[in-house]
Amino acid sequence: AFEKRSLGVKSVPLEKIVGSVGRYRDFNRQFRLKRNRPSARFERVKQAFQNKIVLPPVVLYQIKNEYYVLDGNHRVAVANNLGYEFIDAQITEFLPSKKTLENVVYRERSAFVEQTQLPDAIDLTEVGKYRDLLKQIDSHFQYLSQAGTHGKHEYTEEARDWYNKIYRPLVRLIKNSRLHYHFPKRTAADL
Repeated sequence: AFEKRSLGVKSVPLEKIVGSVGRYRDFNRQFRLKRNRPSARFERVKQAFQNKIVLPPVVLYQIKNEYYVLDGNHRVAVANNLGYEFIDAQITEFLPSKKTLENVVYRERSAFVEQTQLPDAIDLTEVGKYRDLLKQIDSHFQYLSQAGTHGKHEYTEEARDWYNKIYRPLVRLIKNSRLHYHFPKRTAADL
């Protein structure tokens, strides 16, 4: 990673938090304490969660699609223990170099997600395809404007409308027809 940028506070799926920057000896990959004895700190944080006390967001480093805890290991462990799916986090993303095809596509994906605020579930495998999706969103925006159903909205709202009304139904159709099985090296988003 040669560049980094702050992504602000976002809700992160706990399953994507895979490691710790400084406490990797204390927690396993599922963020359970490696030692089999209870931790007083763990119990205090658990009590705060159960009493609905708002704790500060954890601090994460993002490298591609994985997250590493810089601050908040016990909060992540407790959230996992209590069955939470997401946790709020202050995220710093480390961007990979542009030297491989995979990294170029990742950087395009990251820019697409930042611009549209859509979930990062749109997984494309070719360079330039995220730019094509932005063109589709622009066309959808123009269609809504011409049809008179468009008020004054933010770009991210238009992107969400495209995602819910165009993209997701098409992906569902591709998966239901099992079309993606005929193209094993392509994602449903590619198709």
